[in-house]
Amino acid sequence: MLPADMLDRLIATELQAHFPCGTIGQRIIVLEQTGSTNDAILQVATANSNEGLVLFAEHQTSGRGQRGNRWESVAGKGLWFSILLRPKIRISDSARLTIWAIETISDVIRTEFSLAPRIKLPNDIQVHRRKVAGVLVEMRAQEKAPHLAIVGIGINVNQSLEDFPRELQSRAISLAMALHRPVDRQKFAVAVLQNLNRSYRARFAPKR
Repeated sequence: MLPADMLDRLIATELQAHFPCGTIGQRIIVLEQTGSTNDAILQVATANSNEGLVLFAEHQTSGRGQRGNRWESVAGKGLWFSILLRPKIRISDSARLTIWAIETISDVIRTEFSLAPRIKLPNDIQVHRRKVAGVLVEMRAQEKAPHLAIVGIGINVNQSLEDFPRELQSRAISLAMALHRPVDRQKFAVAVLQNLNRSYRARFAPKR
């Protein structure tokens, strides 16, 4: 029998099957471990990569938050992923992507779980006044092409209080802690990506 923590693995092919025509999610990669998903997705991407590539990691060893802060990412307990995008915006407008991501994730948490998330600018989402998710956008200039944007997202899903370092236990929370029950990460990942895909296309797709 598989250990309990092996039963809730993210499966790339099953996730990708939900996005045959999407912008975000047409190609999905799940790594067992990486330093940072924002760094890893740049290693996978090529100059010709279409936008919408999504890279998850079951465990990040050096995940980054805003202002260089470390993002704690216990293996198999959260959603740690990055999205490769090519929005036709200036690098100075990268905050638009951060706002898009945190508003969309907040809406998914509210809809899926009837919780009341609160956005804490510039890039955090809180539940019960404790951090449940964060976004880190990094943009790279491209010659003769839309600038490259990496949208890194971390969501605390199934951690218990003991999974957080002692210094963060009063400031961090997971969805499972707020709900008093575990969350199906695969199902939640699909809901998050579906809503990110829909809202990205509404906000950033070229107007016909």
